[in-house]
Amino acid sequence: MSLGQELAPHLPFLRRYARALTGSQQHGDSYVRAALEAIVAAPDDFPREVDARLGLYRTFQRIWASANLEGDDDDVGFGGEREGIAQARLSQVTPRSRQALLLTAMEGFTPEDAGYLIEASAEEVEQLVVDAVAEIERQTRADVLIIEDEPIIAMDLETIVRDLGHNVTGVAVTRDEAVSQALATRPGLVLADIQLADDSSGIDAVKDILAEFNVPVIFITAFPERLLTGERPEPTFLITKPFQRSTVKAAISQALFFDSATVPA
Repeated sequence: MSLGQELAPHLPFLRRYARALTGSQQHGDSYVRAALEAIVAAPDDFPREVDARLGLYRTFQRIWASANLEGDDDDVGFGGEREGIAQARLSQVTPRSRQALLLTAMEGFTPEDAGYLIEASAEEVEQLVVDAVAEIERQTRADVLIIEDEPIIAMDLETIVRDLGHNVTGVAVTRDEAVSQALATRPGLVLADIQLADDSSGIDAVKDILAEFNVPVIFITAFPERLLTGERPEPTFLITKPFQRSTVKAAISQALFFDSATVPA
């Protein structure tokens, strides 16, 4: 099997990680593209002492760390409002902590593997995760609309949201109900299932909402690969069913991390 064939199954999830890390599909995909270009240019440098997924993420980490260390984002088309929002938060939450949080909670790496990726010990990774969650929760508070037609899942999401210190404005089970509630309450975050009670689409509900006002959205689906196809538009924040509570918490923290409404003074 060629290196390209080994890496292909992992690319959709690397794009998910990159987008959550940067808060942008465009920026995240640009970093992933740069990592792939580096692999193509120097295949002998690809880490072969670990499995393909770890090697791919390690290559990405090096590209991302180098770009942020050198401050050369503008050279590859980065920048803009969300990066400015991120910088306001990064003065208090280090990129290293956010990487540790996303790699473990969202991408499912063990603390040991995450430590390999960011060059830290497993113990350091665990502390970085604790620090990141505490600081991001302190900085971000929001009203949250949940679009979910399964009562048990909706209740679980509502508990997670409230445990993080946020307010739940409502739980919608259809497209029309979701749009109506969103327009009435103007939430600061939307958690959206894909398939709703009346066979309507959570994607269509979100499109309707975003046509009226901007709000960060986290999609929830049992089939993430259907949304991570490499075609536009794709969600910046995506979690998979059945989900871990820690994954939902990490996604909420990252979505609000880039939300201008909760930038620290």
